[in-house]
Amino acid sequence: MKPFSSYFKFPKLTYRLWKVWVRDRDVFMKTFKTDLLIPLLEPLLYLVAMGFGLGLFISEVNGVSYIQFIAPGLVSISIMYASFSECTYSSYVRMYFQKTYDAIVATPVSLEEVVAGEVLWGATKGLINGSIVLAVVAVFGLVNGPLFLLVIPFSFFIGLLFSSFGMCCTALVPSIDSFNYPFFLYITPMFLFSGTFFPITILPKPVQLFAQIFLPLTQTVNITRGLTLGIPELSMLLDLLWLVVVTVVFFVLSINLMVKRLIK
Repeated sequence: MKPFSSYFKFPKLTYRLWKVWVRDRDVFMKTFKTDLLIPLLEPLLYLVAMGFGLGLFISEVNGVSYIQFIAPGLVSISIMYASFSECTYSSYVRMYFQKTYDAIVATPVSLEEVVAGEVLWGATKGLINGSIVLAVVAVFGLVNGPLFLLVIPFSFFIGLLFSSFGMCCTALVPSIDSFNYPFFLYITPMFLFSGTFFPITILPKPVQLFAQIFLPLTQTVNITRGLTLGIPELSMLLDLLWLVVVTVVFFVLSINLMVKRLIK
């Protein structure tokens, strides 16, 4: 059995990891018309159904209209789902069914670089989907000031976090059907209890504490909302610091866990 510290050993990476990223990008470009349809239509449905529908019964939340309140949450959710899905179901298919990883490691690209390239592509999917939803939000006039443009590079960083977490799940699940567990037990609670549709301050204190410590979408929504609404706060720096720490931990852990699985 490997020592616990071996799972947090920083991997040796070279420029070759971009070859993996380019491979995934080329595949995406062949089907991008259908792949981009859902992230474009889904926020429209949420904005109309909840923003204009439910928003009629809610005057304002934290000093802004309800539709302005949930818009940054929709951007954050799209980043989370896109990056996490890419490095769970899609990565598992490439690893187990298509044997793509086996083919790549026959080249000078190492196992660590294969996994890192996959994670970076997952982050890119988060960037793409997050930017699309952000554009929809901007078209609806739900942004204030130019700070909302910072959400675009922030989308890649958050995509890196959730793609790394997704890759950890891929390294551990016994079958593709087992992805239902992390989606139901972790992704869905983040969708509901991270301040996306209502302030977490209305929740019981233990739930608030849990959301702030264990649900990184909470910090993601806080930062995205501050940038989108043009009301940055000092607390956003603490949120960013926490996200940086979690991202680094999961990025390193995901690579080591996947390498352990692939060399079995």
